[in-house]
Amino acid sequence: MSLGSMLRYAERNIEKFIILVSYTSMAGIIFVEVIRRFFFNEQAPWSTTIPIYLFLWLTWMGASYNTLRRSHLRFSEVRERMPYQGQFICLILDAVCWFVMGAIVIYYSVEQVYISYDNFAIVQGTDDVMQWWFYLATPLAWALILIRVIQNLRKDVDDFRNGRSLTTQAALFD
Repeated sequence: MSLGSMLRYAERNIEKFIILVSYTSMAGIIFVEVIRRFFFNEQAPWSTTIPIYLFLWLTWMGASYNTLRRSHLRFSEVRERMPYQGQFICLILDAVCWFVMGAIVIYYSVEQVYISYDNFAIVQGTDDVMQWWFYLATPLAWALILIRVIQNLRKDVDDFRNGRSLTTQAALFD
């Protein structure tokens, strides 16, 4: 397997990997701590906060994954009834909206990460787990969302130029 194919595989599956790790970690922590609480009357003090912070990684990477699949925030029923040029204009408008929203989210979430970093904010119930590690999920995932939007837009422009049908609906299974 060449380095290029490994990088393409990682690029296509980064969200799935992070979602799997986050969800498994959340479920594992919650399961173990519920057992510990009910059977042994003890619980790790961080067991209620870490899963909440892991949820940030899970949700934002899920948004990126669904943007890649074109199943995030879609109005495909309306678009399929539009003329070909109207569908393309809507896809361009989608990309513009994504970029405006992405710029706003990245700007303010980087500020939040910096504030947490600068203040040495520690996750409640821990001694050395930094909050900014979890808050970093938002700007990183939104940067990935914008990369996915660019990838989709490039395909849309290519399809439009070549007269192929535009992707207005996500595949049910991949």
